[in-house]
Amino acid sequence: MSERDTIRRRRGRGGRERILAAATALFETHGINPTGMEQVAAAAPVSKRTLYTHFPTKDDLVVGYLEHLGESGRTLESVLDREDLPPRQRILALFTVPETDGPIRGCPFIDAAAEFPDPHSPVHAYSSEQKRRLADRLTELVSALGVAEPRPLGEQLAVLVDGAASRAMVLDDAGCGHHARAAAEALLDAALSARA
Repeated sequence: MSERDTIRRRRGRGGRERILAAATALFETHGINPTGMEQVAAAAPVSKRTLYTHFPTKDDLVVGYLEHLGESGRTLESVLDREDLPPRQRILALFTVPETDGPIRGCPFIDAAAEFPDPHSPVHAYSSEQKRRLADRLTELVSALGVAEPRPLGEQLAVLVDGAASRAMVLDDAGCGHHARAAAEALLDAALSARA
């Protein structure tokens, strides 16, 4: 392999990761729809050919971005997988809206579904899948607490989580999580009292 080929290979390494990092920064700052593929390629920096090799369509890029957020633990839902916390603490930790230097972005899955309203689009479908997964995980944790009918409570908690994230984003107020947490605690306490 020539020196020129070696340099070319070095530049190409990490292209997918750079694309996802650039897309994350741009989507979180400007939103998904206002951000063009050319902007992502320039911010990465990668050629358009490299961008389209990794993500042939904008839908592919957005789904890749959402998957990346989940895999890297950059969503509120990641706290549900923490084995070092008991189930109740994991559930209540969902209501801590992170404070940021910029505006609060809320839930990336809700944001993406709002920007891609067609329920059959890959982005909306992926976001819906993640919201169903949230309710399933909450149901599992509620079941571990010994609640007799965990599915309704899991769904109620999921609605509170999504409502808190959306309200925090709209009002740009991390304090919205405190109110939702109080409601979640009341629901958990009532369900556990009924069990006793």
